[in-house]
Amino acid sequence: MPKSKLSVNQKAWRLAEKLRDSSGDYGVTVKETSQGVTLIDAGILAKGCLEAGRIITEICLGGCGEAEISLKKYDDLTLPSIFVHTDYPAISTLGSQFADWQIKAGDYSAIGSGPARALAKKNRQLYERIGYEDSSDRAVLVLETSQEPPKSVIEQILRQCNIQQNRLMLILVPTTSISGSTQVSGRIAETGLHKLMKLGLDPKLALHAYGSAPIAPVHSKFAEAMGRTNDAILYAGEASYDVRGYKTDEELRRIVEKAPSSASPSYGRPFLQIFKEASYDFYKIDPHLFAPAVVTVTNVETGSMLKAGKINVGVFKRSIGVDT
Repeated sequence: MPKSKLSVNQKAWRLAEKLRDSSGDYGVTVKETSQGVTLIDAGILAKGCLEAGRIITEICLGGCGEAEISLKKYDDLTLPSIFVHTDYPAISTLGSQFADWQIKAGDYSAIGSGPARALAKKNRQLYERIGYEDSSDRAVLVLETSQEPPKSVIEQILRQCNIQQNRLMLILVPTTSISGSTQVSGRIAETGLHKLMKLGLDPKLALHAYGSAPIAPVHSKFAEAMGRTNDAILYAGEASYDVRGYKTDEELRRIVEKAPSSASPSYGRPFLQIFKEASYDFYKIDPHLFAPAVVTVTNVETGSMLKAGKINVGVFKRSIGVDT
């Protein structure tokens, strides 16, 4: 697979430098480890902020997408929401943003996402499918975690990315922080494209991707925060894609009908309930649940807009503790 001239790590590095160099403006703290690796705390001990979460979203997208924050109304509920778009859907979402790097060492655990995945090649089959390979002498990895990584984990990341110590930036962002809640909702387009791919869509056929989701109110407990942030996508998130390569709408329509979260038999209850019943094990949950509430695909060959799913404000309100 040929290396691309578009480097998600090089582009994301410039965004990470912005966080590092203006840490006080974004409520993050910065330290350098004994190995020379830069750690950016965006919500463990640091306060974090919406803007930090927005920038982290763009870092996760490998600098190949943009995110904006605005207010959006969900029936009678108004919440800050994140809007993302990219003209490189497969590379930015599946090649960079996708959270599939499971990191465990003793009592430490984290989920890694962002551009460094493309250097570590954590999922070779996925990179072959999207036809992407990065070449970079520096790397940025976002860790969803509530702890600073130990030296052994940092050494593992350096080794797998094959880069020098002073060329790695790790951004630490717990789900229980406002930065974490923001960047999880910022995965709305990635969640939809991954589901479409699982249903048979070639992700390379996606020309453009757009999405929006509410930023769930912060909760100090991990399980509750995990439930809220997932429900922001499952019950109130919307994702749209422009797709080529389909001369008629029939096959594409069959895919789209199964794309929203409502296609799962687990749909209809707050994610926290489902998570508890699965003994807090993601792998025991029906994978078809992990999708936006609404998925729209425009077939650029025919001009048809194919839409499935709906916003379910009732379940989302229950999830975030709104007194109805």
